[in-house]
Amino acid sequence: MSNIIAMLEQDSHEIPIFQGFTAHQLELLDTAFEAFFLLHDTHIFEQGDVSEYLYILTSGKVIIRYKPYDGPPLTVATIGSGGVFGWSAALGRSHYSSGALVIEDCQGYRISKARLSVLCEEYPDTSGVLLKRLASLVNTKMDPTYAEILKILKNGIKTPELEQQRNLKNGK
Repeated sequence: MSNIIAMLEQDSHEIPIFQGFTAHQLELLDTAFEAFFLLHDTHIFEQGDVSEYLYILTSGKVIIRYKPYDGPPLTVATIGSGGVFGWSAALGRSHYSSGALVIEDCQGYRISKARLSVLCEEYPDTSGVLLKRLASLVNTKMDPTYAEILKILKNGIKTPELEQQRNLKNGK
């Protein structure tokens, strides 16, 4: 058993997003997610950076900061255990719309935009459960992120890079 599967099995009892997955589904998630550990004051990504990963915290705290063009950075959210951030990657956006800073040593899992797309394409049952749980973390149906996640559930992740890869794979 790999270390991440053991961690996922342990966290599946404590972190709602991982609860209820079968052993087989946890194995599939093991191939898609990687564990991370970050120290206090680490800038995970800055607003405007290329979006690469969606993050799920299992411990610690991260603040999400948005900098308007005409003012100082604003803290718009504090993410704790069980929280998710880096939504830009999951939504297929090219750049992060805000920055993320560790304020308490943290650990968790991250999945790249490309791996999430492959998971959705190759294992729709497992990815469907994962995406529904991600959608449930969005606070309100009025939040535009909620609508985007529901669209992904119906259509899968589509970005120009991933579409080009699929076309090459399919001989188009």
